[in-house]
Amino acid sequence: MKVIKTPIDGLVVIEPNVFGDARGYFFESFNQAEFEREVGPVHFVQDNESRSVYGVVRGLHFQKGEHAQAKLVRAAVGSVLDVAVDLRKGSPTFGHSFSVELSDENHLMLFIPRGFAHGFSVLSEHAVFQYKCDNFYCPDAEGALAWNDPELAIDWQIPDSEVLLSGKDRNHPLLKDLIL
Repeated sequence: MKVIKTPIDGLVVIEPNVFGDARGYFFESFNQAEFEREVGPVHFVQDNESRSVYGVVRGLHFQKGEHAQAKLVRAAVGSVLDVAVDLRKGSPTFGHSFSVELSDENHLMLFIPRGFAHGFSVLSEHAVFQYKCDNFYCPDAEGALAWNDPELAIDWQIPDSEVLLSGKDRNHPLLKDLIL
């Protein structure tokens, strides 16, 4: 696997070694020993999967305090724009976002350390999104940011008129109003 650093410390894009031939392809989507050698120690405890249609924006979600989660995310089917926002207190990149297209064609993954908000938009007709978490989900520790916060100025690559949101994702606070 190849680890590609981003402008935000700890946030890395992972490009797996893909072996293809006339039958299709094979790659390791996760290898604990290689991940720890190349990225750092992590112990994933939960795998999640969602299926969404074009225009869906999910996020920007995070878990607070002792329930914070590091995530390793990828698009198993289709294409998404994946977005992480640094919410680590004292970080020189606090409030900065990073986005990358993850797809079933490029096989890229994004490792998001604890202390980040996360979301994605679906760019293809539909997408199956998978992520590993290093901590269990806790509803009482849930937090979120407004997907369309003007301070973040995230280009979700979906026209606003075509964005599909859950009722919950329509009413999150702006970064400037966030209490961490």
